[in-house]
Amino acid sequence: MRPLTGLLTGVAITVLALPAFARDVTIDLTGEPSSLDPHMQWNPDSYYVYRNIFDNVVTRDNDGAIVPQIATEWNYASETELVLTIRDGVTFHDGEPLTAEDVAFSVNRIIDPEFGSPQLGQFNQIEMAEVMEGNKVKLTTKGPYPALLAQLVKLSVVPQHIVEEVGKDAFNEAPVGSGPYSFEDWNRGVSVTLAKNDSYWGEDGPFDNAVFRAVPDAATRIANLQAGTADLVVGLDSDGAMQLAGNPAVKALSTPTERVAFMGMNLDKPPFSDPELRRAASLAIDSVAIAEGLLGAGEVPMAQLSSPAHFGYAPDIAPFEYDPEQAAEIVASKSEMAATPATFATAPVFDQRVVQALQQMLNDVGFNISISMTDMPTYLAAARAPDRAERPELNFGRWSCACQDADGIAYPLLHSGSSWSRVSNAELDALLEEARTSLDENVRLAAYEKVHQIVRDDYLVRPIYQAAVLYGARAELEFEPTANESMFLNRMSWSE
Repeated sequence: MRPLTGLLTGVAITVLALPAFARDVTIDLTGEPSSLDPHMQWNPDSYYVYRNIFDNVVTRDNDGAIVPQIATEWNYASETELVLTIRDGVTFHDGEPLTAEDVAFSVNRIIDPEFGSPQLGQFNQIEMAEVMEGNKVKLTTKGPYPALLAQLVKLSVVPQHIVEEVGKDAFNEAPVGSGPYSFEDWNRGVSVTLAKNDSYWGEDGPFDNAVFRAVPDAATRIANLQAGTADLVVGLDSDGAMQLAGNPAVKALSTPTERVAFMGMNLDKPPFSDPELRRAASLAIDSVAIAEGLLGAGEVPMAQLSSPAHFGYAPDIAPFEYDPEQAAEIVASKSEMAATPATFATAPVFDQRVVQALQQMLNDVGFNISISMTDMPTYLAAARAPDRAERPELNFGRWSCACQDADGIAYPLLHSGSSWSRVSNAELDALLEEARTSLDENVRLAAYEKVHQIVRDDYLVRPIYQAAVLYGARAELEFEPTANESMFLNRMSWSE
């Protein structure tokens, strides 16, 4: 994070002891959650909130190691059977005990195709979950699945008795979990309020209440932090961090993430159904200028759908070339198709400077690109429209699986069976399936290298950079950002 080293020096503080009294915390997000059901949407504004309502099967500590949560231990009974021992003494927010039956129900719910979870592609190697004697749950996979534990890091446990009683929609409106904070209120379009769970089995949260507010405008988020009406804000860029540098009451926090920013292209309709025009679009994009010049907060240009934070990263994939003159020549040779109006879908959670820079780079070589800004739920629905031809011609994304395995990005974005994918390529499907089922790390690495090379050669998706994450915080708030961008309230503290 060299570009911010000097910037952040002046706002470092000394950690003091946590006072005996508690307080509330206000967190400004870029938008409201699209879902509070943890088995539905997977996006930052949702995850920041519901991650504190629910416990997951396992979790990662701040150093990235997989550690127990609801499962206290796990053992492989065979290459396709993982046995989890479930923690005793955990209760849901309604006072009912969390049981092995709830864990099995949660797994079977998210893998049920009729349930329609957008996360299905990350869990569909699991064939079934069943309760065993001794407070255990056995997960059976379709074949060896080396990324299973990494995926279970984000599989939340929901109460079977409530979900079955009220149904999916009502559960999303008033979710009940077993996490360190319980759901209090969802003022649509404004905020979600959580209350401290005084009966939590694990480490207590330091705040009585947490209010997550939807504040799409970055300048307003910064102003709220500076004024003391927000304690933590997300979605800062390097310019925003600079604005905090002169104020000793606030600070910027940053870390590299496993998130890869990319430009998705609709391969089923013009202009990007044409491979040569996809190549032209790639040649028009200056990834270095975007990552190091425009952003400058530690982003690194990427030429594959993985980063050095992932297992499956291939260091020998060549960077994308930047040659706008050649791009313009290709566009001119296919001017009629290239002039097809194309919509570039985006949402407030993304850095609009990047989207606007991409639009300008593409239009400068002869494309006809217009930006469509919508709220996150609308954006996500468009990106997953059942008819791929109805999806926008372009979309900007910053994908993270919170699993630090290439399977969590490459499979959902590239496999023809995924609701997120715009690609139908039998060779890619076979390689992705090999990589997610082999227990031989060398086989997996070789398969992912081939996957990345095919994407690179055919311009199926245009990776741009490995993202860094920037937060703004009150000086008294102690919060350690992580590569998987989790916001654990009970891992924070407040000093006076």
